[in-house]
Amino acid sequence: MASMSMVPSSGSKNTSGTNVDVDRLPVEMSDMRIRDDKEVEATVIDGNGTETGHIIVTTINGRNGQPKQTISYMAERVVGHGSFGTVFQAKCLETGETVAIKKVLQDRRYKNRELQTMRLLDHPNVVCLKHCFFSTTQKDELYLNLVLEYVPETVHRVIKHYNKMNQRMPLIYVKLYMYQICRALAYIHGSIGVCHRDIKPQNVLVNPHTHQLKLCDFGSAKVLVKGEPNISYICSRYYRAPELIFGATEYTTAIDIWSAGCVLAELLLGQPLFPGESGVDQLVEIIKVLGTPTREEIKCMNPNYTEFNFPQIKAHPWHKIFHKRMPPEAVDLVSRLLQYSPNLRCTALEALIHPFFDELRDLSTRLPNGRFLPPLFNFKPHELKGVPMETLTKLIPEHARKQCAFLGL
Repeated sequence: MASMSMVPSSGSKNTSGTNVDVDRLPVEMSDMRIRDDKEVEATVIDGNGTETGHIIVTTINGRNGQPKQTISYMAERVVGHGSFGTVFQAKCLETGETVAIKKVLQDRRYKNRELQTMRLLDHPNVVCLKHCFFSTTQKDELYLNLVLEYVPETVHRVIKHYNKMNQRMPLIYVKLYMYQICRALAYIHGSIGVCHRDIKPQNVLVNPHTHQLKLCDFGSAKVLVKGEPNISYICSRYYRAPELIFGATEYTTAIDIWSAGCVLAELLLGQPLFPGESGVDQLVEIIKVLGTPTREEIKCMNPNYTEFNFPQIKAHPWHKIFHKRMPPEAVDLVSRLLQYSPNLRCTALEALIHPFFDELRDLSTRLPNGRFLPPLFNFKPHELKGVPMETLTKLIPEHARKQCAFLGL
């Protein structure tokens, strides 16, 4: 059915030590712990493992004195390709469970940043890392295999589906998908301090039955440290924040917020809002909508660009970009996410309490087929650490507060 599109843009070189943290890998590679103390075996599995029907057998160390456990995966089909490697669908022979295995070339000198990031993440709207192992080829190339939960659809494919049928996506789905994207971002930005750096519809997985959504592909993700420079050639075209196009190296997690604003606009319009063919082209598309950035706004994006002269173009009113029946709250949220100045964009947490999502907080709201909404308020304590009480009361509707008893609301 769907592909697990975990393909990052060609700009995100993240597999062979190019843009990865200079963190030496121990020779035996056995100190990499995955959450819940499953250990990566020091031994590597022989063979490529991605051919259909190929069976990969790997071992997990037992916990608390339990015996070692053997897990076998049968490769079923390749579902994604990219500069990073391959994603294939596989079946766990012991449990019958379908998984996605992302296979990336590993530079033996470094730790893999994606694996380090995935080990930190535990959230209902982030794809779950189940296990990982290394494999070798005849040429003695080393591959890291990330075993991830399999989710059958992507938001990109859902958008294409409605386009083919010449229909607009029902607003309830737009709200559901956008809310869960913002919740995932609030978690990775606030709780973990990670910036995803490649938010786009292809990197958002969705279960077509429950409409629960999962952020995937952390191949470009990084913990941003204030004062430390980062590469600006990151994030896929159409979703790149203007400060990245301006070559900024001291950007913040606000680049993900811009990308999320582009995704929201695309969900509402059925097509990308800023479809540029190059960086400059992209900027022209943005200027056609937001108008020419002021000197002050350019300074906020990249102080080195203030001397540039741009053609003076007036902003196009947001409400004219969307059709007349578009709810004003939807337009307002887009305008708060897509601001030139990174510090003026609302945060993911602020977006969650926006009136656009009020319908999701209503106990009587159902999916178009009459089923219940996926879980939206099952917050964990670390997700809400340091969140002001005023925000919490807007974020968690009364009917869901017993799920968050630890807050004492």
